[in-house]
Amino acid sequence: MKNTISHRVADFLKDYPPFNFMHQKDLEKLSEQISIVYKDKDAVIFAENDKTHDSFYVVHKGAIALKKSSKNNVLDMCDEGDIFGLRPLLAQENYIMEAVAHEESILYAIPIAVFKPYALENRNVGNFLIESYASNTRNPYSDIHKDKLYGDDLGNDNLHSTKDSFDLQPIKYSKKIVTCSPSTTARDIAKIMNKKKVGAILIVDEMLPIGIITDKDLRNKIVTGDYSILTTAETIMTKPVVTYPKKMTVTEAQMAMMKSNINYLCLTKDGTVNTKAVGILSKHDVMVALGNNPAVLIKALKRAKKAKEIKPIRARIMQLLQGYLDQNIPMTLISKIITELNEACTTRVIEICIEKMSSPPPVKFAWLALGSQGRSEQMLHTDQDNAIVYENVSEVFRDETKVYFLKFAALVNKGLFDIGYDYCPAEMMASNPKWCLSLDEWKTQVHHWITNPGKNEVLLSFIFFDYSVTYGDTEITNELSEFIFENVKANPIFYVHLVSGALQSPSPTGFFRQFLVEQDGANKDNFDIKRRALMPLTDAARVLILSHSVKSISNTAERFEKLAELEPNNRELYLSCSYSFKALLKFRTKQGLLHNDSGQFIALESLSKMEKIKLKRTFKTIKELQELISVRFNVSNVV
Repeated sequence: MKNTISHRVADFLKDYPPFNFMHQKDLEKLSEQISIVYKDKDAVIFAENDKTHDSFYVVHKGAIALKKSSKNNVLDMCDEGDIFGLRPLLAQENYIMEAVAHEESILYAIPIAVFKPYALENRNVGNFLIESYASNTRNPYSDIHKDKLYGDDLGNDNLHSTKDSFDLQPIKYSKKIVTCSPSTTARDIAKIMNKKKVGAILIVDEMLPIGIITDKDLRNKIVTGDYSILTTAETIMTKPVVTYPKKMTVTEAQMAMMKSNINYLCLTKDGTVNTKAVGILSKHDVMVALGNNPAVLIKALKRAKKAKEIKPIRARIMQLLQGYLDQNIPMTLISKIITELNEACTTRVIEICIEKMSSPPPVKFAWLALGSQGRSEQMLHTDQDNAIVYENVSEVFRDETKVYFLKFAALVNKGLFDIGYDYCPAEMMASNPKWCLSLDEWKTQVHHWITNPGKNEVLLSFIFFDYSVTYGDTEITNELSEFIFENVKANPIFYVHLVSGALQSPSPTGFFRQFLVEQDGANKDNFDIKRRALMPLTDAARVLILSHSVKSISNTAERFEKLAELEPNNRELYLSCSYSFKALLKFRTKQGLLHNDSGQFIALESLSKMEKIKLKRTFKTIKELQELISVRFNVSNVV
């Protein structure tokens, strides 16, 4: 029966990660084993140093504060749909923080023993849990972050507009206030809040705030049956409304909410109920300002209404990246988290641009990330490489469909520029008609590259073949991928040209293992870590993975790890290549953050002797790899 408790649990969980990655039948089966836990306000779910429970938790209703008891600082606030208490699933250690009910809460306790097989079998589920665990265990009490909440001040002025402590900055609030009159019924209030997608509505009389109703009020007073749905706002509203002046700092806002035990503040011109309301501030707004937790940043992105609102969020992603590097978190995990956040930025820009268009997309389409972004290796602010593939249309609608997607792509490329991605100097962007094609047009283009593999065609293949779908329909791209593999297989000579292209990357070192540097131009005497170290590994991995017809793996390090499985006799070399690539990517990322650039060109005199030694250790692997592909594909012109 659909109305059983387990079905209601499954219906709730299916809308939240990682449960939305699970098959419905598996989710329903899991839900039969889930316990429902009720906690009063201030009740402790687990304390710091407690032995781990046999379950982790999902918040169904209410809010759970995660804090360090010794510091009494709230590190994170979990609300509806958030998971916490993952330590027993991923680490055999006692809890390192405490979880306390910030308000009355209902939790779903998910048994570890029952859930673990799903996490092991479903890669998306496992990856999400690992990333969630990593993002919530960053140590804010290390020497680097001592006395800094979430390590906001990372000591790098390039990442901040001011040297002042971040939690003393002015709070950002919503200026779009949703209001109603005292005579509005609860039913109409619920409809307004649902339509406007807000959690609170302000009750005003002659434009002055007299009360507030939240979704919690509707649950506790209307859904329980205590009041009729026709009850007016003035009967059920919380009054008087708590007001503050609009010029509040992050810390002041947090303290105000804790003092009054509320989740919303009404901001007025003079801070009293005697002047007009100018904004509403929610608990979520405060949490967004306080933390660079990935989940917090994703929530902030979903709330962005304009592309320019995403730019400061991207700056905070860079702060998060710096923190992960400082904590020496594995590069594989860093790449996954930062890639997800960067893709979320792009996705939000695309969604905003679709809303700006005069009509919805006329046919199915996919926005493709190319190059380093397509390989999930874009850590820093670089230029754009993207494309659009859209559904085939009849001759009658061909021109107008092309015009629509070119106009749309121009909006997206401009939006991406506004949030920090430079335009591609070679115009390899979806707003270029050459990179905005129907499925059949892309097939024609790819077929030409493969059957006429000149130097330019090989270069374009390198860029395009690493695409990933950022937004849109995957069926179209799956068909395109199948076409690419079939054509490459039917034209084996293409491998030779790909290998020749891969071997064109200049050597990292010359005689006596000296670094080879740029001889002229703006970067004279600097070492090009991208062209001389990263690209040889990237290009070779692409060639080898294509030769095995392996689909859906575009990341260079992951390609080498897959190759180690497929070719046990070369396992050691491939694993060394994977390690070297991650080490080089980490080095480039650190240099880029240090100098506030792409990290591509490195001034060797700025490196320590140990840093130079570590770099050179990776170069031996590059030489061995280039020799392997040269022999395998019978290409003699090793550079």
